[in-house]
Amino acid sequence: MAPNPYLLAADNPEALVELLNEDDSLATGQDEHGYSLVHAAASYNHLDLLRILVHNLKVPVDLKDEDGETALFVVESVAAARVLVEELGLDPTLTNEEGMTAREKIESEEDWPEVAEYLKKFDTGASTANGTTNGDAFELPSVPEGLRVTVGTMDESETADQPVDPEFCRRIEALAARADFDTPEGQAELRQLVEDTIIGQGLGEDQNIRQRQD
Repeated sequence: MAPNPYLLAADNPEALVELLNEDDSLATGQDEHGYSLVHAAASYNHLDLLRILVHNLKVPVDLKDEDGETALFVVESVAAARVLVEELGLDPTLTNEEGMTAREKIESEEDWPEVAEYLKKFDTGASTANGTTNGDAFELPSVPEGLRVTVGTMDESETADQPVDPEFCRRIEALAARADFDTPEGQAELRQLVEDTIIGQGLGEDQNIRQRQD
């Protein structure tokens, strides 16, 4: 009788790797409930097996089971969650059939609070109809040392002298159109773009950002 790869993923990952070397088609298999070897490796915290499945055997890290849940929904350690998200690029904002993220599901079950706490930093808020997000999708960078942001309402005479930088608009539109815009990587690029623009304005004309007078 052929060994069950899912049992091996739980109890004997070394033997599973040997089995996969003989038949790599098993790597992308899923049982009748959509459970995959990626789910099993993540759940049992077999991190080297997880890396082999995704990197070596090219198994999609975002495989979902019948409930629409990725491997992130079944992790029991921060280490496994970190490998999935930060090493293997799994989007932590993906939701299951109930519309819950992995963090929300884990938090609701109250089993692995440290995992839920780790995943909180990737929250981007719920999507709205116009494609923006509610809540803090990203935090604006802090104002560079020596600069002061003046917030207020400008009249037409002020705005007329401050044309919108077309290159900035083009870069924002290009970034927003990308599929990874709502991922941590996409939001990081957005923060960098905003920060670069703030610094550029601070070093240029005296518009909304002015040198602090000592």
